[in-house]
Amino acid sequence: MKKVVFILSLFLLSQAASAQLFTKEKIKNNENFDKQRLSWGFFLGFNSYDYQFNYEEDLKDILVDNTVGFNVGLISDLRLTEYLNLRFEPGLYITQRNLQYDPGYFSGMDYNASDLLREVKSTYVHFPLLLKFSTKRINNFKPFIVGGVSTAINLSSNQENPDDNSVGEFRSERNMMFYELGFGVDFYLYWFKFTPSIRGVFALNNEIIQDRDPNSPWTGNVHTMKTRGVFVNFTFQ
Repeated sequence: MKKVVFILSLFLLSQAASAQLFTKEKIKNNENFDKQRLSWGFFLGFNSYDYQFNYEEDLKDILVDNTVGFNVGLISDLRLTEYLNLRFEPGLYITQRNLQYDPGYFSGMDYNASDLLREVKSTYVHFPLLLKFSTKRINNFKPFIVGGVSTAINLSSNQENPDDNSVGEFRSERNMMFYELGFGVDFYLYWFKFTPSIRGVFALNNEIIQDRDPNSPWTGNVHTMKTRGVFVNFTFQ
């Protein structure tokens, strides 16, 4: 996932640079697209989620093994000014994180290999409200930055489950709040506008649900656990 993000970042930067260098006027595709007050679209993409842990004591970090997930959703875009748009992008984000615990967390306890691993599967229904700040259109390119806030519902949350890690259930909160920052480039094609973008998301609230045992090796040393993630989306409008 990191390689994909790096390659796409280079691609976006190179396209923006090319647009700056070759400013000779060309035939514009969809010349009146941005004059619409309201426009619609959809997106497909990939995600990579992580956790940021803050600990009670100075023990070895819980390692997070990221996997590549899938995104799909809709877009509604409201034109506020020539360079500012308000966007609502509800979507479905599917991912999995594997938590690796150091044996030191189980000092003086009997444990087996399965106790050192927790698979955290998440299916988020994500509701971001974003402001998009664009540059002036250069031929058929227009770079932009985007930022805003979002909320999400984790359909895979087992928040209400009375079982905890003592029987293999790692629990997390259902409702999430995030802030988001990103950038991308609008490409005006003959029939539609295509937009690759990269966005980082950062949770505002603590997600972990503590085990009943305050000395639990899985949650006892965790003060806060917050999601961080990277989205790579491809938008069609």
